[in-house]
Amino acid sequence: MLLKKQTVWLLTMLSLVVVLSVYYITTPQKPANDMAVSEEKKKDQENKKTTAAEPAKNEKGASAKAVTEPANDEVFEAMRMDIEDQRNKEKEDLNVALASDISTKEKNAAFEKIKDLDKLSVTEGLLESQIVAMNYEGALVKIDGNNVHVLVKSKKQSNTAANEIMNTVTKEIGSSANVAVEFQPK
Repeated sequence: MLLKKQTVWLLTMLSLVVVLSVYYITTPQKPANDMAVSEEKKKDQENKKTTAAEPAKNEKGASAKAVTEPANDEVFEAMRMDIEDQRNKEKEDLNVALASDISTKEKNAAFEKIKDLDKLSVTEGLLESQIVAMNYEGALVKIDGNNVHVLVKSKKQSNTAANEIMNTVTKEIGSSANVAVEFQPK
């Protein structure tokens, strides 16, 4: 008798999982969120074309620029999610390559690339924390090879503040990095 009750309970739970899965799959996605993100990207691209301040110089004389444009917390989060999604996709591709039949040299290169992507994420997070600790409302750092793009949410928008941020970044990453700082008002 006890076995039948367990069987009925198990079948009930399995049918519930199936019903919820079908509901989730057939429910239409919310296009409003996708449209909002694409509109924000479009605004960002337009603003980058039209708003640029004088270039500043870092310690080694490499050119960097300070840019101002409006933003809010959703833009920071959307950009952070885009960066994270790109890196996760790249890691997934590398993990697929690791699982396939490739040479040991190629597997080592893929593994090193995964470690480098993880290190980049940690470094970006550390830099964001350091910049926020410098009394800024928020920060977003994206490292792409030798280029570092820093987006700072702040009332103060000066070349001095940009140079201070660039010095912090070059101390952490190295002087060969090309650093671009953008200020976004609150």
